[in-house]
Amino acid sequence: MNCLYTKKELRELLTKQLSNFFFLDSHETSLIEKNVDHALVRCERCFKHVKNKYYQKDQTTYFNPLHGCQYSLFLYYLANSIFDKENARELCDKIYLLSKILSGADLYYEINLPNVVTFDHPLGTIMGRAEYSDFFSFSQGCTVGNNKGIYPTFGTSVFMLSNSKVIGDCVIGDNVIISAGTYIKDASIPSNSLVFGESPNLIIKENREDYVKAYAEKVFRYE
Repeated sequence: MNCLYTKKELRELLTKQLSNFFFLDSHETSLIEKNVDHALVRCERCFKHVKNKYYQKDQTTYFNPLHGCQYSLFLYYLANSIFDKENARELCDKIYLLSKILSGADLYYEINLPNVVTFDHPLGTIMGRAEYSDFFSFSQGCTVGNNKGIYPTFGTSVFMLSNSKVIGDCVIGDNVIISAGTYIKDASIPSNSLVFGESPNLIIKENREDYVKAYAEKVFRYE
């Protein structure tokens, strides 16, 4: 994967940003240096499947830290990796808060986003502790959350359009488009569907596999 900055420049950028907002000690700096490579590997694994033109340059996967969505995902992967490998919660909190400051999106490091995920203009989005699958996409103002401690489960190739919400005991099947403004609470959505409206009065259009896959192939590379 090509990158606008060298790894050294990327580490320097990140540590300067964190230091502008928080106290950062030498141990935390060393943990960042230790885990940046792993976060970049996760970015490459994800970015190579995203069709957005900004994720490719000269037919090669490309990471531009000045692209807000790419950088937000990098920060999530870094904090998530440090939490899993080092359990350095205070540093993870700082990286998580930096991401919120820069993007306005809530991508907490304890949630497990899938290997392949993309989002555009994620301002005001909150991704809760759901079970996510690959080829997951969301936009601005989306919410995934719990009802009485129960979180949703998402199948493969689910697309949350702007200001949609999925709350509580929901099972969202494969190949599903959740339309803009839709509110799903404690409801299951079958695979190959389009869904509109608000619970409990949802409108579900089933057997739309061809339509959803055509939409998906504009967003992701599935090879």
